[in-house]
Amino acid sequence: MSREQRGPNEKLGAVLALAGISNAGLARRVNDLGAQRGLTLRYDKTSVARWVSKGMVPQGAAPHLIAAAIGQKLGRPVPLHEIGLADADPAPEVGLAFPRDVGQAVRSATELYRLDLAGRRAGSGGIWQSLAGSFAVSAYATPASRWLITPADSSVAREAHTVDGSGAPLKVGHSDVQKLREAAEDARRWDSKYGGGDWRSSMVPECLRVEAAPLLLGAYSDEVGRALFGASAELTRLAGWMAFDTGQQEAAQRYYIQALRLARAAADVPLGGYVLASMSLQATYRGFGDEGVDLAQAAVERNRGLATARTMSFFRLVEARAHARAGDAQAAGAALKAAEGWLERAREGDNDPSWLGFYGYDRFAADAAECYRDLKAPRQVRRFTEQALSKPTEEFVRSHGLRLVVSAVAELESGNLDAACEQGVRAVEVAGRISSARTTEYVKDLLHRLEPYGDEPRVVELRERARPLLMAPA
Repeated sequence: MSREQRGPNEKLGAVLALAGISNAGLARRVNDLGAQRGLTLRYDKTSVARWVSKGMVPQGAAPHLIAAAIGQKLGRPVPLHEIGLADADPAPEVGLAFPRDVGQAVRSATELYRLDLAGRRAGSGGIWQSLAGSFAVSAYATPASRWLITPADSSVAREAHTVDGSGAPLKVGHSDVQKLREAAEDARRWDSKYGGGDWRSSMVPECLRVEAAPLLLGAYSDEVGRALFGASAELTRLAGWMAFDTGQQEAAQRYYIQALRLARAAADVPLGGYVLASMSLQATYRGFGDEGVDLAQAAVERNRGLATARTMSFFRLVEARAHARAGDAQAAGAALKAAEGWLERAREGDNDPSWLGFYGYDRFAADAAECYRDLKAPRQVRRFTEQALSKPTEEFVRSHGLRLVVSAVAELESGNLDAACEQGVRAVEVAGRISSARTTEYVKDLLHRLEPYGDEPRVVELRERARPLLMAPA
């Protein structure tokens, strides 16, 4: 449905011309974005013509999807007022700000936590279906630069405005913070084993709203406050990672930005670097290799002399991933060599952060294999994948599934169709046990690469085995 607006929408017409999008092209992009969010839309070039020439305003999520579609083409967020649709139902820019003031940072984070639950109550997949602005890597520029300039706030002590059940001001102590850290540890374990879409993992946003938000709005000393911000940053980054794993890129981006701001309030530079590394992986996954390099290098540079050897190794590994996606083999090789060197310096007694428990030689080998996959070097992919698959998989099921797909691609590019299909079957079996849109996308990519061999019996079998996975609701 649409409603009338006075006169032609000249703003929308001008921005479409600037972006080089035809009426039919915009309709197709909006329908596709809607489908990604579980919406069935049937706009066509006539619909767009009415929006532009008659000023009709589409209802529901459509204005925000229009802005997102144009923003993807322009490579930046497009607010509704720029396309003449500001009087549509508002899509809050919650979570995209990186406030300088600590009090404003608390408000920014807690508003995001409340928004997520409001979306879940609304049904139809949550608030993220209609939220404006699909992933725009440019949204990371200001948070990264502000974190680099000032990685810690001077003081975070706070007087209470929230009250507990007795009516007294809510006083936060170390035991409250410990509960959040335990929740983060549990969530990391469930996420690795069952995927970001598993119901146990998806309780993280609820924990942020119910547990973390009241504490952040409570009263605490500077010492307790730093710890509280650190624990909240870990949980918020996890919420972003799980959203990323389930394909909710716009939600992930907002969580990551708030996690970085909370890490700054915690004065935890390595944790801030970890959030930047997560941002880098998302940018790289979305095809923005150069921006991924910038984010990873920001993590590396600020943490020199602060982070442990294992932490620095991971940051350089993430940098290598971005270089490889950008097609720079020399830079990727140098970053991988540095990552391996840092890992060799790591010692058992090092004070590594708890959130780095997943990282060791097997993870290094797995990401090195993906670097060489992007650089189209199948022999190196095979070598590193064999190392990555050599460890037990009970704890990191999703990672094992991703590694199997990468191995299958390497076998295919080496001309070993049977071996590729064998690894593919194993990957599909693993993917069926977890809830991870990212793993499903890896399987889809493998099947696409196998299309030239579509009539081969092993390929037909693999495709049939994958059918339930690909038909499952997102």
